[in-house]
Amino acid sequence: MRVALYARVSTESQQARGTIGSQLAVLRDRVGVEGEEVIAEFCDDGHSGARLDRPGLDALRDAAQAGLIERVWCLSPDRLARVYAYQVIVLDELARHGVGVRFTDAPPLDDDPQAKLLTQVQGVIAEYERAKIAERYRRGKLFRSRAGEVLAWRTPYGYRRQPRDAHNPARLEVFEPEAAIVRRIFHDYVHGGHSLREIIRRLAADQVPPPTGRDRLWRPSTLSNLLRNQAYIGRLYVNRTEAIPDPRPGRRSRQVPRPREDWITIAVPAIVDEPTFEAAGRVSRDNSQWSPRRAESGQWLLRGLVKCGICQVGVNCHKRRGRDGAPNRYYRCRNHDPIKAGGDDRRCPERNIRSDALDTFVFDQVRAALLRPDVLTAGEQALAVRTPAPDDDLLAAELTRLDRKLDTVDAERRRLIDAYQAGLIELPELQRRATEVEHRHHDLNQRRDALTTSRTATTSSAAASATSPPASWP
Repeated sequence: MRVALYARVSTESQQARGTIGSQLAVLRDRVGVEGEEVIAEFCDDGHSGARLDRPGLDALRDAAQAGLIERVWCLSPDRLARVYAYQVIVLDELARHGVGVRFTDAPPLDDDPQAKLLTQVQGVIAEYERAKIAERYRRGKLFRSRAGEVLAWRTPYGYRRQPRDAHNPARLEVFEPEAAIVRRIFHDYVHGGHSLREIIRRLAADQVPPPTGRDRLWRPSTLSNLLRNQAYIGRLYVNRTEAIPDPRPGRRSRQVPRPREDWITIAVPAIVDEPTFEAAGRVSRDNSQWSPRRAESGQWLLRGLVKCGICQVGVNCHKRRGRDGAPNRYYRCRNHDPIKAGGDDRRCPERNIRSDALDTFVFDQVRAALLRPDVLTAGEQALAVRTPAPDDDLLAAELTRLDRKLDTVDAERRRLIDAYQAGLIELPELQRRATEVEHRHHDLNQRRDALTTSRTATTSSAAASATSPPASWP
């Protein structure tokens, strides 16, 4: 019997403690007692059991579909999925592929009604425990935040989080080497009259590293967020957003802002004074009128369509005055700016291109092509000749795969209805999941129809070629 093992832990702390290793050890011992052969082990480290899109579980389901395994061993049903409806989906899918599932903490399912009842009860209890744990965790975070404790480990630049100890709660403390940089940025922006790019150049000249190690230079967006962060005047806000269901296909939830009165304010040590912070806000509002996003009507007609031939990145629209004082407009490679390129050694060497000259040249070519329909027709025919015809075997295999996916979606739809009738899910949850399933079903049907049309056209073309007489025949 070809056997696969599946283990899962929910959090990174459990992963660090090695609890997934203890699960695998128990499973290996049990498989050894049964005298079966382990050919694969599938693990999900730090993935919630309330989701089905887990890499280890996906690989397990693919292996079952390919017929590589005959049995799956798991510690308990809640390791397979925390939501009972998801357990039913996975177990039913594995059963259709002829794969049995065994749990070390539960008797074999097979046709034993008591074993199935026990598994169902365990799944419902696991889902209830998950909801209760999540609610306790949420209320605990709110209570500790209202008490002034800083829970998030991601801290603003210039601070360090000190964990909770016997005398004080978790808190933020000023990290003076970075705090000096914050004060310098505010001073240069407010009193020095420097732009964000000039501040970045000055920081790069003094070899001041950015907050994250991914970038070689500071980013304008990083400085803009820093200048608007009220933590630097002693007010850190939490509970600013909430998660709501996302109706878009493939999405579970999205973050939306909460009302201002629901925000929780935590007092932290200030780095700059309030007059300086407010002055920085006024400078930002005054500078917004010079934003390059305010494109002039009728100018830069190829905006968003031109790429640099050397760097293969988009270009910016740039305006500067010539020697005669008249404004000239250019397309300029984004990497011409050393800040966006990531350093002077990565700057693009290509020169700027006058926008009026390039716009005129491109649209003259377009106009000339549109005035010659025979050239357009010849180009279309040449492209059709160069395009290789899809192989019929590949199209047939893809159609078979899409049919299997459509069957799976139909089965998932039936299981959702059964789960609702059994009272396992509420009507809003049924509607949300049914909408996702319907979107997937519609997309798969569209792809199948397109492939069917392509296969029919390929077959008709091949038949016509086979029956047409050679060119040398009379």
